[in-house]
Amino acid sequence: MDETIPRRRGQEWIVWIVVGGITGALADQLIQDDKLGILGNIIVGTIGGLIDGAILGIFGIGSRGIIWTFVTAFLGAVRLLRIINAVTGGHGVGGRVRCF
Repeated sequence: MDETIPRRRGQEWIVWIVVGGITGALADQLIQDDKLGILGNIIVGTIGGLIDGAILGIFGIGSRGIIWTFVTAFLGAVRLLRIINAVTGGHGVGGRVRCF
């Protein structure tokens, strides 16, 4: 039995969390002026990446490599935040309290 497959899947989840956090933070800064915290950034980036990855998969476009994964997750996060802003009338999501 090959034990590298479960380890590889675990590594993929870690990569998706890191990429989701970074892309979610960039999209949040671009669209909403930094309203989400780190958990919100991870969620938005990861969900956006999954949505856009599924859309690209329908058209037969694969997402190989970290750069393509990053671009897909970023564009998906931007698209997700724009949809949320349209639904909420421009209020967006989040409401992080700033200390300074």
